[in-house]
Amino acid sequence: MSIFKGSAVAIVTPYDNSLEQNINYDVFTDLIEFQIENGTDAIVVAGTTGEASTQTDAEQVELVKFCVEQVNGRVPVIAGAGSNDTAHGIQLTKDCVAAGADAILSVTPYYLKTSQAGLLAHYGAIADAIKTTPIILYDVPGRTGMSIAPKTLAELKNIDNIVALKDATGDLANAVDTRFHVGPDFDVYSGNDDTVIPLMSLGGQGVISVLANIAPKQVHEMTHYALNGDYQKAAELQTTFKPLIDILFSEPNPIPIKKALSMLGFDTGSVRLPLVPAQEETVACLEAEMTRLNLI
Repeated sequence: MSIFKGSAVAIVTPYDNSLEQNINYDVFTDLIEFQIENGTDAIVVAGTTGEASTQTDAEQVELVKFCVEQVNGRVPVIAGAGSNDTAHGIQLTKDCVAAGADAILSVTPYYLKTSQAGLLAHYGAIADAIKTTPIILYDVPGRTGMSIAPKTLAELKNIDNIVALKDATGDLANAVDTRFHVGPDFDVYSGNDDTVIPLMSLGGQGVISVLANIAPKQVHEMTHYALNGDYQKAAELQTTFKPLIDILFSEPNPIPIKKALSMLGFDTGSVRLPLVPAQEETVACLEAEMTRLNLI
């Protein structure tokens, strides 16, 4: 059974404007409700877009717990809980499951990287530690320096609670190879907003989306057009939003998306160092494109 079909938002973490940049749970509540009101099919909390890498474990787990309680079963809550240290990843994953997460998003080990045999051992240990909670593998070589080979995925899918892949490779030839090796009963989600519909045409079940932070209704509609076989309408939305997607990734994510949310009236605060606020040119481009799309 799929964890979700359609659009999952990779939700940002809002901070207050204090020097400590504490998590702003009032704004986080507003962001969650905005997503659910506009049809988002799942929420991914404490992922890359949520700035998990500059949060303490306690902050990350508290975010998950708060999100689970606020959502209250209305959509699945997926917790980012990856690490380049397997022991740390196991503990963080256990803590997120205890906080109520419906599923885990687990990134490949970064910096250290590893071999494909190491990936099998890493993910096998994490999966064994939580037994039944579903795991989505997260393949994002642009950030981690390594990828999950399709043949490795074919082995990992034999682990009962490893059920899906977030494919942020941007490589459609690799996506074809992945589909060949894992078959139709292993869910694949696009991790890139600019390849959602091409990947879904290969049997993908949707997207874990940055764009959905500011256009949740439209990303939901786009993915469900594809799920229902209307690729013409899906493609129209994919191409219509391509210029905005390019701007959202013109600086490191989540710098532009946090600025875009502020243009919608959400006081998400700044990003934490070493990230810095969006450049003036990015802000101007965001304003122009969001105006064109009637988002503001």
